[in-house]
Amino acid sequence: MTTRWTLTFDCDDAAAMARFWTLALGYVEQPPPEGWDTWEEWLTHFDVPEEEWGDGVSLQDPTGLLPAISFLKVPEGKTAKNRLHLDLQVSGGRHVDQDKREARIEETVAALVEAGGTVSFRAIQAGSLDHVVMSDPEGNEFCVV
Repeated sequence: MTTRWTLTFDCDDAAAMARFWTLALGYVEQPPPEGWDTWEEWLTHFDVPEEEWGDGVSLQDPTGLLPAISFLKVPEGKTAKNRLHLDLQVSGGRHVDQDKREARIEETVAALVEAGGTVSFRAIQAGSLDHVVMSDPEGNEFCVV
């Protein structure tokens, strides 16, 4: 039997992180639980203090196939390199023409830089771009492959 799982990022600004990763992954914000028209109604019903309403955001794959991702505000900042990271697999794989692979990678990198991401380095193998290591707006590393 498998266990259902999600991925959670600790962060300072959950809304900003959700906007970035919505673009990066093509995810959408998770709708409120069944029986509630808005998150505000749900939060009010469960007496969550209004100053905590922006402390978390959850995103989901619009097809419902991939795991959900959440962003949770925490008081401490990031202090070390991630031991786990996401690979955004945009190139199509090694069987795709190298020029096309590189164009797909660079197009995604440019959009994510515009959204607040930063490039750490471009990994070159056998003279060609293999992947780009980036960080999201709060410094979490990921790769565009």
